[in-house]
Amino acid sequence: MRITLVGAGNVAVCISPALKSAGHSIAGVYSRTEVGARTLADSLGTKAVTDLEELPEADVYLTMLRDDVLPSLAEKIVRNRQNALFLHTSGSVPMSVWKDAGASHYGVLYPMQTFSRGKKIGWGSVPIFTEASGPSELETVNALAGSLSGQVRELDSEKRGRMHLAAVFACNFTNRMYAISEKLLEECGIPFDVMLPLINETAEKVSGMAPEKAQTGPAVRGDERVLELHRRLLDGHPEWLRLYELISKDINRNLF
Repeated sequence: MRITLVGAGNVAVCISPALKSAGHSIAGVYSRTEVGARTLADSLGTKAVTDLEELPEADVYLTMLRDDVLPSLAEKIVRNRQNALFLHTSGSVPMSVWKDAGASHYGVLYPMQTFSRGKKIGWGSVPIFTEASGPSELETVNALAGSLSGQVRELDSEKRGRMHLAAVFACNFTNRMYAISEKLLEECGIPFDVMLPLINETAEKVSGMAPEKAQTGPAVRGDERVLELHRRLLDGHPEWLRLYELISKDINRNLF
């Protein structure tokens, strides 16, 4: 397929090489900044644009903009391109954003993964959730998703929103806990990598048992002595202390 990428952020940087490797043609890259558009476009050997009216002609316009930006720009993306298929990659934006913008052919291609520049993704196992405005559009979206991953599932906007919420808890919030852990370790000169075996074992464990069954720690044991010690150690970090209390209570409310 001939694809124009609308956006040059983390998702675009990670998905574009996979699209090219799968045999698709990248017609161009849009970003609101010249540097952003040019950097990604040059890596793909294609055209960079900073004006939505100058988007290169394509079969598919794959939009990877911030969730709060897409609704305001969707109409400009669709304008005078009614024969094309318009897709976004958001977990939380409903598919109807394209209908509201006047698109005739549209859908969603949501890869549920965390994307960071410089970190390669093994696309073959990434769950990709699809939705489309009609049967022929869905066939195209599924074919595009299937060229990237062997894990393609159809999911409507309401369920995808819930999926995205679950992903925020499982990934974004968990990563914030890693960051707090790193800061606490820095205070006593211990490198964060000592935590990696623990992190890896925790992730591995929930691949074979329910998270509730895998829960360990002082809160689930009701170990008040350890809980009180941790509270004292967090005296200098009131926001982290509140987080500690809230999460501990959620693990085992009956103990508090």
